[in-house]
Amino acid sequence: MPTATLTSKGQITIPAEVRRELNVGTGDRIEFVQVEPGRYEVVAATRSVRELKGLFGPARRTVSIDEMNRTIAERAASAGLRVAPKGRRAR
Repeated sequence: MPTATLTSKGQITIPAEVRRELNVGTGDRIEFVQVEPGRYEVVAATRSVRELKGLFGPARRTVSIDEMNRTIAERAASAGLRVAPKGRRAR
């Protein structure tokens, strides 16, 4: 199992094997996703969103775009925000 040592400045060097597996290089961004208290997953933030499918397990249910828009509008209204009609911007 690859390991790294934390420096006094709070930095680590990601082992070459891990960099190859994540397909990351100089200048790429890495995210640390908390999966439970005290446990994180390292995720390459430069990947396509499509590659992240399944990261959090299977979807509990399918939601349509109309359902998403309706929920967004309802929550915005309950927060006192104005929501523009479809295709227009709120002012």
